Amino acid sequence: MVMPIARPRLEGNIAVGEDRQIGFAEFGDPQGRAVFWLHGTPGARRQIPVEARQYAERHHIRLIGVDRPGIGSSTPFQYPNVLAFAEDLGTIADVLGVGQMAVIGLSGGGPYALACAAAMPDRVVVAGVLGGVAPTIGPEGIGGGLMSLGSFVAPFMPIIGWPLRLAAVGLIRLVKPLGERAVDMYGRVSPIGDRRLLARPEFKAMFLDDLLNGSRKQMSAPFADVVVFARDWGFRLDEVKVPVRWWHGDKDHIIPFAHGEHVVALLPDAELYPLPGESHLAGLGYAQEILEKLMALWDDLDQDPTGP
Repeated sequence: MVMPIARPRLEGNIAVGEDRQIGFAEFGDPQGRAVFWLHGTPGARRQIPVEARQYAERHHIRLIGVDRPGIGSSTPFQYPNVLAFAEDLGTIADVLGVGQMAVIGLSGGGPYALACAAAMPDRVVVAGVLGGVAPTIGPEGIGGGLMSLGSFVAPFMPIIGWPLRLAAVGLIRLVKPLGERAVDMYGRVSPIGDRRLLARPEFKAMFLDDLLNGSRKQMSAPFADVVVFARDWGFRLDEVKVPVRWWHGDKDHIIPFAHGEHVVALLPDAELYPLPGESHLAGLGYAQEILEKLMALWDDLDQDPTGP
């Protein structure tokens, strides 16, 4: 049996434009410093490890997961580029009464975290990325990894996207009764690092809760992600002036470790934390360390009169 997992303290939808809304889920201390956690591809607002939720409770952090358009309760929408997401996150922060914030992006959430840091340097204090996607085109682009396939199919997405989305939702409904077994099967074909993580009851429960809650009605967000990742992102990496800390498994089979090295080398203020022997999901297992480092960095910047 999968262990039960606590529901968010607060969960709902926020209007971000005409006829559009985005879902959010809030954990931790509602009076604490705000950290927006941006899910992977695929994923939804509850894709936040139990360890991160518990750490947020103990250390007065307001931890907020946000659906991207087309997953969970968010209205389907195709951004023109990655940067456009930052305006929506700014609106969500305004509605929730958040001034300054940290942003953390897992995998496909990584580009959006960087976009928010570039667009809102007056509000985003620090950013964290866990095995994030790298640019694929232009002078900052790098090839290889799963996004090579994504870049190939992206131009055809207007044609094949709708049937793919229907098929994805149908597949989720089909595997829902066998959810735990499906996670076990995926774990068996994953690298050893991800296999260890998926074998932990609390991670299995989190993934199932997020997947089945977020994807039961719609699943266009992953396909929309592929489209914008294959385009110009709308900002240059050297425009990300806030400190970025990047965690990446050196055995990542989806986003190569070299992609993390590549992006970190182009960011003005960034540090790379290699995760030896770990694969793509590894950053989720380091959630407490990630929050510790980012909050300590936030404290240092608050005490430094020359900082941002």
